[in-house]
Amino acid sequence: MKIAYLINQYPKVSHSFIRRELLAVEAQGVEVSRFSIRSLESELVDTADQQEYEKTRFILRVGIWGLLWNLFRVGFTHPWRLGQSGWLALKLGWGSERGVVLHGIYLAEACVLLHWLSQAKIEHLHVHFGTNSATVALLCQALGGPPYSFTVHGPEEFDKPGAIALPEKIKQAKFVVAISSFGKSQLFRWCNYQDWSKIQIVHCGVDPMFLDHPFVPLPSERRFVCVGRLSEQKGHLILVEAVSKLVEAGFEFKLVFVGDGPLRNEIEQLINRFGLENYIEITGWATNTQVQQYILSSQVFVLPSFAEGLPVVLMEALALSRPVISTYIAGIPELVEPGQNGWLVPAGSLEDLTLALKTALTTPLEDLATMGKLGAAKVAKDHNINIEAQKLTQLFKESCQAGKDVLY
Repeated sequence: MKIAYLINQYPKVSHSFIRRELLAVEAQGVEVSRFSIRSLESELVDTADQQEYEKTRFILRVGIWGLLWNLFRVGFTHPWRLGQSGWLALKLGWGSERGVVLHGIYLAEACVLLHWLSQAKIEHLHVHFGTNSATVALLCQALGGPPYSFTVHGPEEFDKPGAIALPEKIKQAKFVVAISSFGKSQLFRWCNYQDWSKIQIVHCGVDPMFLDHPFVPLPSERRFVCVGRLSEQKGHLILVEAVSKLVEAGFEFKLVFVGDGPLRNEIEQLINRFGLENYIEITGWATNTQVQQYILSSQVFVLPSFAEGLPVVLMEALALSRPVISTYIAGIPELVEPGQNGWLVPAGSLEDLTLALKTALTTPLEDLATMGKLGAAKVAKDHNINIEAQKLTQLFKESCQAGKDVLY
């Protein structure tokens, strides 16, 4: 069985969960080829990502002439297929946020991908995210390529389902993966009832370096850690405000932001405005090993997101026996159980977030450790990457066994 993965940007610092899944599927005996639309080589800091980079082919590296040549080749050998796919690209582009011209480029990208999939004799194509990479997979299938499936993470797909033609992508897909029950329910909203059976839950899995790590006692120093891209949806700014409230109340502690992103300057300005330089640190991008150490050096993990799917970093923190503070959104309540392995607050509520942080600061160390251990048990049960990869591999097998008339 020969499978291919297609991602818009791979490998990527924030996409280590895709790498884990891909490697776990390979460990099931499946031959997997890697394709990405564009490269982010300059951002890679983890050795594992750099190794994946060497195994990945990037569509846009063929250049404008390569795109045109592959478009011409498909038009010359299978004009009817190209005509049908061109009409589909036009319809998708007409109602989209990206427009018709970009969908014409997606069609050319699909022609490149079709050639590469043919060379590798790929039987099934799996995509992560339901945005432009899923559009390329849909057009590639229309050109005569293999059946495709895709994993929807959210929140982007749920914010603009019509603009990305999510209903059509579900309709044409062999199956669709949701990473949580919440995600499954949102996909139900955007497909016909007869397609509900296509929606399957496959959880994101946790790397063994987190899942199998021996228990490390919580440090005595009051320290929070927040790992994630510095962007609006993660709630960093409201977290800085909450820290300011607690500092004003006389609490002594440290918060470490692990990550980088477009909101960094604004976060730093807010830290300076509140005079929190001695309380908040920003590390920048970190490797998996560094992330692990930052989490182990903390007592509590905090991620006050405004929009999410189900953050893998919450699973990693719980796997390392650190209780979590997060928000009542998306799939997070399926993972974080208030009073058991952490605290949940309404997204955007400064008062509730401040109270949760205060509660964590005043909770005895032994109680925090007990909460962390309960979290580790839950993650071990529901987010074992090897178990989740078995589920996905079975779906791939069923697709390949069903067969499809492809050009190659």
